[in-house]
Order: sequence, then C-alpha cells, then structure tokens
Amino acid sequence: MTTELPSPTKWGKCSQQSTNWKENPKITIDHYTYRVTWSAEDEEFVGLVSHFPSLSWLAPGQVAALLGIRSLTADVVADLQLSQEKIPVPLADRVYSGEFKLRIPPELNRSLAMQAAEERVSLNRLVAARLAR
Repeated sequence: MTTELPSPTKWGKCSQQSTNWKENPKITIDHYTYRVTWSAEDEEFVGLVSHFPSLSWLAPGQVAALLGIRSLTADVVADLQLSQEKIPVPLADRVYSGEFKLRIPPELNRSLAMQAAEERVSLNRLVAARLAR
C-alpha cells in the first residue's frame, strides 16, 4: 500500500556550512537526525531534519511527516550530489575528539578552579562531571 504524501512546505539548501561537510561522500539519509513535532500554527505535524534547517514537511499524521521529510531529504541529497555540491555529514558519522573549547568569565573560572581544588580533582574532571548531570 502506498501512502500519498502532501507537498513540502519549504525546501532549499542548507545555508550554513561547517567543517563537517564533505565533497560528494556516499551519504545514506538513514544516518541523519529527524524530528517530528506538532505545529500549533499550521495545525499539523512537521517533520524536520537537523542537518538541513531550511527543510520541513507538514502532514496530518506523525508517520506521514517523518516519511515526507525523509523523502525530501533524499531528493535534496540527490540534487546536491548531481550538482557536485557539498553534503552535510550526519552527526552519527562524524568523529569527535572529546574536546571543545569553552570561554567563560574569569570570575567563573576562578570559582570552578577553587571548587576543583577543594574536591581534589582537576578542573576538567569537575566541569565534565557537571556537564554530565
């Protein structure tokens, strides 16, 4: 049984590029992160894909919204491949170092360093434990 899906509400190319884009990789749309939520404004479910913030798909049901945004994503990825444009790498396929820089006010830095010293742990361990909460 084939379900006919409504037309997309928006479509376009992702406007932001990052270092996590590759030239024509073999991308599977199954690895992208999708979300379906209710839109009170449209009174329908909206399917979204985090890697293409300009894309969305409205549908009366959750499953149709998910199927619609996946289909639209497949079309956009195919178009990007045909035009040899950069395609975003899915979050699940990215390699993470486990490090990131964080800028904080000097007063907070001092306070955290003092707490770490009092607990006899490194500042890194203290902050990592707080982030994990």
